[in-house]
Amino acid sequence: MPGRLVARLAGAALRLPATRPGPVRVTRDIPVRARDGVVLRTDHYAPAARDAPTVLIRTPYGRGGPLRMLGRLLAARGRHAVIQSCRGTGGSGGTFAPLVHERDDGADTLDWLRRQPWWAGSLGMFGVSYQGFAQWALAADAGEDLRAMVAVVTASATRDSTYAGESFALDTVLTWAELLHAQTVPWLTRQRELKRGQPRLAAALEHLPLTGADRVATGVTIPFFQEWLRHHTPDAAYWRTRVFADRVARVRAPVIMVTGWHDIFLPAQLDDHATLRAAGARPRLVVGPWTHGSPGLFVAALREGLAWLDEHLTAPGRAGERARHAEPSGSAAERARRAGSAPVRVYVGGADGSWRDLPDWPPPAVDTAWHLHPGGELAARVPVPSPPDEFRYDPADPTPSLGGPLLVAQRAGRMDNQPVEARPDVLTYTSAPLDRPVEVIGPVHAEVHVRSELPHLDVFVRLCDVDRRGRSWNVCDGLVRVSPGRFPADASGVRRVPVPLWPTAYRFAAGHRLRVQVAGGAHPRWARNTGTGEPLGTAVTLRAGWRQVLHDPAYPSALRLPIVHSGS
Repeated sequence: MPGRLVARLAGAALRLPATRPGPVRVTRDIPVRARDGVVLRTDHYAPAARDAPTVLIRTPYGRGGPLRMLGRLLAARGRHAVIQSCRGTGGSGGTFAPLVHERDDGADTLDWLRRQPWWAGSLGMFGVSYQGFAQWALAADAGEDLRAMVAVVTASATRDSTYAGESFALDTVLTWAELLHAQTVPWLTRQRELKRGQPRLAAALEHLPLTGADRVATGVTIPFFQEWLRHHTPDAAYWRTRVFADRVARVRAPVIMVTGWHDIFLPAQLDDHATLRAAGARPRLVVGPWTHGSPGLFVAALREGLAWLDEHLTAPGRAGERARHAEPSGSAAERARRAGSAPVRVYVGGADGSWRDLPDWPPPAVDTAWHLHPGGELAARVPVPSPPDEFRYDPADPTPSLGGPLLVAQRAGRMDNQPVEARPDVLTYTSAPLDRPVEVIGPVHAEVHVRSELPHLDVFVRLCDVDRRGRSWNVCDGLVRVSPGRFPADASGVRRVPVPLWPTAYRFAAGHRLRVQVAGGAHPRWARNTGTGEPLGTAVTLRAGWRQVLHDPAYPSALRLPIVHSGS
C-alpha cells in the first residue's frame, strides 16, 4: 500500500485534523556513531518540506510494525521522523543495558541531528514505555530545541516501579526480559512459543531461586535481570545513574502524559506530573481505562500525541521563536483553553464510565476512612473492640495475583476476583449496599495493623467493586514488604503498615458494595515473600506463618478514599 495512502487512512482512523499528506522519502539503516564508536541504526522519514521540525523516537523494540506506520504518518504531516534502535537492539551495535546509555546516546543523536542539512532547530520526542525512559534521559540536556514531549505509559524513574513497596515486580521484569530476548530468536520459533501459551515463561515465574528464572524462561542468562535481583535496596548506588527523576524539573518543553489506571508505571508517571507542576509547568495528563498493552491505549496515544506535536512543534521563524521563549505554564494553559481541553482528562470507571476534565491532579477530595470491622464488614464508622482476624500465608502455595497492572494486556486490568477471594489466605471486608453513588478520584491509601508469626512478610491490599450479581471487580491495589527494621512492632507485636494503592478514578454505583482484600502476597506479579529474609535472588527456603489483622479502637485498620462526589 503506498505510504501516502497509509498516512491518509491512519489519520482518518485516529480522527486527526485533515491534512493533505505529502510525499515521504524513507532512508533506512543510517549509521549514527555514538561517542564510543558504537553505530546506532536509524531510519529517517523525510517530509516534502525540507525546513520542518523533527520528531525523535529511540526504541529497543525494532523499527518496523507500528513505528514504521508512525514514521510515515509524522512525515506525511510535515515532520522529519527519526526512529533509532537503542544500542544492542534492532541492528545497532553494542550491548543493550537498560537505562545505562540512553542519556549519552540520546545526546550524541541530537548532536548528529543538529548537523543535518534538513535540521530546522525544532525537536519533539515521542515514546511509549521504554521509549519514554529514553526521552527523559535526554530531555533536560536538549536545551531550547526541545519543543514538545509525548510520554506514554512511562516515567523518569524505574527503580520504584521495579521494587514497588520494596518487593520485586517479578512478572513485569521477567516478562520484559523474555520479550527482549524473543526479538533475537527466529520468527517461527517465537510464534510456536506464543501458541503454546509461553510455558517456559510460566515455569520461570514459579522457579526458585530467582537467579535461575531468566535461564528457565529464555535459555540464557539475562545480565540486567541478575543485576536487578542484586541491587534492590533503596540506597543502591547502582540506580543513581539509571533514574532521571531529579532532571524532570529542568524540562521546559510542553509535556503530554498518556497512561492508564491499570498501568505498571502509573504512580511513577504521576510523580513526574507532580514534579512538573511544582516547577511551574503545565503538562497535560490523560488517564484512561487502559493497561500497559491495551490496543485502546495505543490509539489514544497516537491521537493525543500527534495532536500535541501538531500544536507545539513550530516551523522556524518568528512564530517559532515566540513559542520557544513563552512562559511555560501560562502559555500551556492558554493553549488548553483555546483547544477546548483541560490540563487533566481522566476516565471515571465503574457506573456509567465517562471522561472527566479536571483543572489539576489530584482534584480536591474528602479523605474518608472506611474501617475494617469484625465479621468481614467494611464501614465508614469508627471501629469497635473486636478480636483480630487471622490467616496463614504459605509461600509454597502463594496467594495468586489476578488482573491489575501487568505488562501483558491479556492478563491485566479488571477481572472478577471471586476465585481469589474464596481462598483461605485472603481476608475480605465488604460494605453494605450503597444507598447512593460514591465517586473516588485521587490517591488511595490503606493502614493495616498486623501481627505476624514471622518478621518477614508482605501486606497486599486491594479495593474491589462488588456488583449486584456478587462479582468482585478490582479497582486498585498495592503491596508493601515488611522486614524487622521496617515498620517496627510495638510491645504487643503489632505493626502499623501503610500501604499506598494505585491511584484511581472510579464511581461506585448505588446498590454496589465496596470490598477490601487483605492478603500476604500477589504472585507472580510480586515475588513471593519466602518468610526467611534470605536474599531476593538466592532464597529457596519457604517458611509459612500466620498473620493477624487487627481492627479495634487501638489498632484501627482502614482504607482511605479520596471522595469527590457522593450522591445522585
